[in-house]
Amino acid sequence: MKLIDGKKIAEEIKSNLAKEMAAIIDAGENPPHLSAILVGNDPASETYVASKEKACKSIGFTSSVYRLPEDITQEKLIEVIDFLNNDDEVNGFIVQLPLPKHIDTDYVLQKINPEKDVDGFHPVNIGRMVLGLPAYLPATPAGIMMLLEKMNIKTEGKHCVVVGRSNIVGTPVSLLMSRKSNPGNSTVTLCHSKTENLEEICKQADILIVAIGIPGFIKENMVKKGAVVIDVGIHRIEDESEKGYHLMGDVDYDRVASKCSYITPVPGGVGPMTIIGLLLNTLKSYRREIYT
Repeated sequence: MKLIDGKKIAEEIKSNLAKEMAAIIDAGENPPHLSAILVGNDPASETYVASKEKACKSIGFTSSVYRLPEDITQEKLIEVIDFLNNDDEVNGFIVQLPLPKHIDTDYVLQKINPEKDVDGFHPVNIGRMVLGLPAYLPATPAGIMMLLEKMNIKTEGKHCVVVGRSNIVGTPVSLLMSRKSNPGNSTVTLCHSKTENLEEICKQADILIVAIGIPGFIKENMVKKGAVVIDVGIHRIEDESEKGYHLMGDVDYDRVASKCSYITPVPGGVGPMTIIGLLLNTLKSYRREIYT
């Protein structure tokens, strides 16, 4: 079994980005600017935004965060989005999810200028991705594809099973894995919590990508020997340790890992690469590579 060390791969990519940013700054130019809108104080969202700020600082990006109260109206939130859409100094921004229940998430995401939608969630960017046109890819699927590429994992002709059909991870990564590309060229089965015979389907997977949002959902009996397992989930599980919790993914790592040829840990697998996907999208916006 080989560990897919997303943290190490992410650090290597950030090191290269830092060198590029140093050259940009030495030339007297402003570096890329990534902003985030954070509504409320969800702990997981706070952690992700803090990680984004730290990553930006480490490579020389400008970073800013707009912290808004939990009870903000949808109209006021859209005013902030409009401000960032029209701020020439901001190359890209994200609206951190989840949003409070009184806000229509789909409506809000559609208000982001596609040219600054570095999360890749706007229908225009999703549509461009489906058609194979240049687009900002959703950050987590982009990170997964980079992990497969960096580890030289063969995907062509392989059976890839994706568990979880969200618009953020499952659906886009299933499309990317089926695309005529490398990584890609896989035969893809997209499953979810209502899929019949899910255990049998998972056992057929050469590459199993799990993003179902249930701690320890994938058990040993659901994975065939030699499979590549990509665990997207991350959950805080309370325990009696000094911290009071431990982190785990959607895969029962302790029992599954020995059966795998490759597996991502939690934490330190897909998570760091999600940040990388966001940084690279921001750099593409800065360079005007997608929309010219």
